[in-house]
Amino acid sequence: MSVQTDRRWLSIALGLIAVFMAGEVVVGVIAQSLALLSDAAHMLTDAASIVLALVAMRLAARPARGSYTYGLKRTEILSAQANGLTLLLLSVWLTYEAIRRLIEPPEVAGGLVVVTAVVGIAVNLGATSAISHANRSSLNVEGAFQHILTDLFGFVATAIAGVIVLTTGFTRADAIASLVVVVLMVRAGTGLVRDSGRIFLEAAPTGVDPDVLGDRLVALPQVDEVHDLHVWQITSGAVALSAHVLVDPGADCHALRRDLEHALATDYEITHTTLQVDHAGAAPSLLPADVAALPLTQTHCDDSHGPIHRDEPHTH
Repeated sequence: MSVQTDRRWLSIALGLIAVFMAGEVVVGVIAQSLALLSDAAHMLTDAASIVLALVAMRLAARPARGSYTYGLKRTEILSAQANGLTLLLLSVWLTYEAIRRLIEPPEVAGGLVVVTAVVGIAVNLGATSAISHANRSSLNVEGAFQHILTDLFGFVATAIAGVIVLTTGFTRADAIASLVVVVLMVRAGTGLVRDSGRIFLEAAPTGVDPDVLGDRLVALPQVDEVHDLHVWQITSGAVALSAHVLVDPGADCHALRRDLEHALATDYEITHTTLQVDHAGAAPSLLPADVAALPLTQTHCDDSHGPIHRDEPHTH
């Protein structure tokens, strides 16, 4: 799916959300419904996440140049983190307002709440359908999708609250419904902050255990040791790996490098790799002569970062 197609689907969802959000704020004020206003606040973050996703797509498409050797691909991760933090901050304010209204509940126009919530369900179904057609492997796109899906659940809760107010006069149902929305906002916000934080901290992608991966590589024939193994995400769906590999003396370094790359691509779908392959027992040619003359344990990354995987019973 092309980036242009993704932009079109996101723009359709943004238009639906923006138009309805403006109307919901007006109705929420008239009806004095915190549930509607909380839904509108959530929709504002949905709209912001889509705008940021559209901007990030444009920036990420720029070629790498100058000091930005990866280009601006992580702009989508920045926008996802900003969106998650905004959700968490909004949830704090809405929690305060909900508690205040539980203590002193205002009059709520249940009929307006129900009608608006039903329209909101329809709008969110349309927006969710539009974004589901875009590439959801992007953290931004998936974040926007999850936000709108969460908003859909929030409107269902709001509609139920409106029916309760309309039929029983229990106005606190409106504040309770807003707390349900808050829980959903916290869940979505926490997930975005956690996932974007993992990428910024260059943690291994979810589902990839570096220790298991290192053992898999060192198990290949003629591979003696793997160290300085690093695997991280450049951005959503773009995984990179680097490692220093020692192979048997006399082994074909180039052929083994191709075997390693094939194993990484086949087993882990990692194709962006940087592998330094040297013969075990040989001093690295790029080191000064006095350093290259040191024993092997000192010449090959004596201060290796992380576990060392050897072709023997492994001790990590």
